[in-house]
Amino acid sequence: MKLWYGGKIYTMKTEGEWVEAVISDGGTIVATGQTQDLYTSYQESITEEINLKGAVMYPGFTDSHLHIIGHGERLMRLDLSFMKSAEEVKQALSLHAEQLDKGDWIIGEGWNENQWEDKRIIHKDELDELTSNHPIVLTRVCRHALLANSKAMELAGVNRQTPDPQGGVIVRDGQLEPMGYFHDQAQDLIKQAMPEVTLEYLRKATGLAVSDMHAHGLVGGHSEDLNYYGGFKKTYDAFTEVINGDDVKFRAHLLVHNGVLEDMDEEGLGFKKGTEFVELGAVKIFTDGALGGRTAWLADDYADDEGNRGVAIYTEDQLKEIVLKARKRNMPIAVHAIGDAATEAIANVIMEYPLQTGERDRIIHAQILSPGLIDKLKRLNVILDIQPTFVASDFPWVMDRLGHVRLKTSYSWKTLLDAGIVCAGGSDAPIEEINPLLGIRAAVDRRASYDNQVYQTEERLSVYEAISLYTKGSAYAIGREDLQGMIETNFVADFTILDRDLFALKPHELADAMVTMTVVDGEIMYQRV
Repeated sequence: MKLWYGGKIYTMKTEGEWVEAVISDGGTIVATGQTQDLYTSYQESITEEINLKGAVMYPGFTDSHLHIIGHGERLMRLDLSFMKSAEEVKQALSLHAEQLDKGDWIIGEGWNENQWEDKRIIHKDELDELTSNHPIVLTRVCRHALLANSKAMELAGVNRQTPDPQGGVIVRDGQLEPMGYFHDQAQDLIKQAMPEVTLEYLRKATGLAVSDMHAHGLVGGHSEDLNYYGGFKKTYDAFTEVINGDDVKFRAHLLVHNGVLEDMDEEGLGFKKGTEFVELGAVKIFTDGALGGRTAWLADDYADDEGNRGVAIYTEDQLKEIVLKARKRNMPIAVHAIGDAATEAIANVIMEYPLQTGERDRIIHAQILSPGLIDKLKRLNVILDIQPTFVASDFPWVMDRLGHVRLKTSYSWKTLLDAGIVCAGGSDAPIEEINPLLGIRAAVDRRASYDNQVYQTEERLSVYEAISLYTKGSAYAIGREDLQGMIETNFVADFTILDRDLFALKPHELADAMVTMTVVDGEIMYQRV
């Protein structure tokens, strides 16, 4: 048994509740209480004593929505997320091209024109001027759009005659020529021509991502990766080989994209099957795109683009068919829905085909809502997967997209909690930064990174509510609320240990805390030296 003591330990059972010490046995919490009492009761069984040295322990933070391999790729690839202009991006591409062999693909991640003073989209002709030797693919920060140069389009067989696919848009100029800008499902036209990734590549990306998440205090993550890297089995194998439950422990809950359900069946796997640390979750479905590229599906026109209401990835019949595929396997669904029309569409399908197993469906993002839609969500057995850092990154430009009236019930985390709708907190990494403290700060402070202004103060969460998103909320999302998310007897011994007390900090200071230790299954996976 291990005795954890020497710091303040927040149980998160109720606001403000804390204990002095915890006893764990293997990966399970055996007891909590006063240090001397626990030492007296268990002294003959204690084999290790871990002194927190004044640090503060919380239940292990879990990211409820991210892309683990994508985060690893961001660490491996050309990172464009911090660049402030199109010219800076082009300069980085030019320098990167000099380091590659002829014919190698240049792959960049994370560009965001809303961070640029000149908010324009880079044209493929500009990319062509940089190099004719390398295909270029640059994924936008939202991962719902990419840029490609002529070389990449040539290899993909995309030209003037290529039609828009269902749920996707090939952006064209006034002469109907493709501009190298591809939205949502149209991205697949380019991606299918990219070199197939190897198992070793996936292992490396997964390993880098897990190590980085441990360093940021994360004990687990709900991820969606299984449809993008050369097949279900290869990607699943990468996870189970890296997260082996021995020297690497991390609670990976993998959503299963509806496109690989049959592959899952062939492997003899199903919902909540897998290993102790890698399990399969709900069926992932996309219903719309993203606000950045104006492809999120809205009930009314974009305020800054009359006539455009975004993109519906599937027709109503197609959406029902996918949900029925999940229901036949007794699986919940996890649905990407940013716009109000998208959320309304999936809410209606859930009402028509409710899950009978007691598990919970989840709606991911749910950024744009209406009062009537919130009332409808209250009646469903769903959890909302929210990304608090979207407030920091989307304001103030999102005000132009949506208009002030629609914003009154958008990004409305406090309204949702007060309505009794359970929410979980995630980063959507690599779209946003992986650090959960940034999400906690954004939920409490609601300050935009672009102009440092605070938006929608009435939607601020308390520190307790914000931490709960990443602890109790994430556990509730996967039906583990009786085992994870609190420091309580018989719960898993997963802890995030920080150098300071988040409840004693001012809102803008919350992300200044440093991780001193990350513990999974009673084992220290990260320790700051």
